[in-house]
Amino acid sequence: MRDPSWVRERFTTPDGDFLDVDFSEPFSSKGSRDSTPVVLLLHGLEGCSESGYMVEAARWCGRHGLRAAALNFRGRSGSPNRRPRAYHAGETGDLHFILSALHERAPRAPLAAIGFSLGGNVLLKYLGEEGSLGSPLLTAAAGISVPFDLAAATARMERGMGLLYTRFFLRALREGVRAKGENGPLPYDPAAALEARTLRGFDEVVTAPLHGFLSAADYYERSSSLRYLAAIRVPTLLLQAKDDPFHPTSAEENDAVRENPWLHAGFVERGGHVGFVGGATPLRPFFWAEAEAVRFVATCSRSGPHEWTTD
Repeated sequence: MRDPSWVRERFTTPDGDFLDVDFSEPFSSKGSRDSTPVVLLLHGLEGCSESGYMVEAARWCGRHGLRAAALNFRGRSGSPNRRPRAYHAGETGDLHFILSALHERAPRAPLAAIGFSLGGNVLLKYLGEEGSLGSPLLTAAAGISVPFDLAAATARMERGMGLLYTRFFLRALREGVRAKGENGPLPYDPAAALEARTLRGFDEVVTAPLHGFLSAADYYERSSSLRYLAAIRVPTLLLQAKDDPFHPTSAEENDAVRENPWLHAGFVERGGHVGFVGGATPLRPFFWAEAEAVRFVATCSRSGPHEWTTD
């Protein structure tokens, strides 16, 4: 399958900032009668539209005749955003803004969304917030390797294999702090941000105060998608591996998914974090989570939520 040739569009947000969305093909003008389903892709921490899993999902969208739209969260499109604020695991306002803009552009085109890791948490929280309204902007959704409980996931990042990921993420986050600092004063202590040695430490001095939370603990509590799962009223596929080094599924999460008929559990033994590699040989890997997520939202968008089944 060919890689998508991204077509970028910049959307000005209500607070004067911007969000860059990369489309797999040119999109219609406002009020179009285009009915091609659109799948909005949401990346993980320090990801972007060029992340491997985003490109893989876009490939599968093309195979199913869907238009992929990759949302780059604030500051992740290669250009520092204008406002001091950035993105975080509980920021759903930007997601709602982009979905509304896409719906306004093509009202007849079904909208679906797939979120990876942090992006999956954003998506599930958004769906839960919509609650009984049924999130009319979305016909289907999928979350892959979601950190349902942010406090628990962050704690796991401080030991074992999580330390390797932590170093990578902190390096990227520090680069973001330096880039923002070149554009003017920051509303937090940049020295403390650059000295952070854990994600919790970074969230304590940057993410929480920057986005109106009392502390990292308050940020995790209010932003974790676990507390929103029961309210979701959109057919949603959840793909999670029990060997995920960030966040293996817990009994509480299993119960929450089991009790909500709108949620379809794809909890498997192996897959790591946004891994889920199959295929006959290592030289020809098959990333089946992206394929299943796209198949799920494609089927729901075209045939209704009850038509989807696993092989």
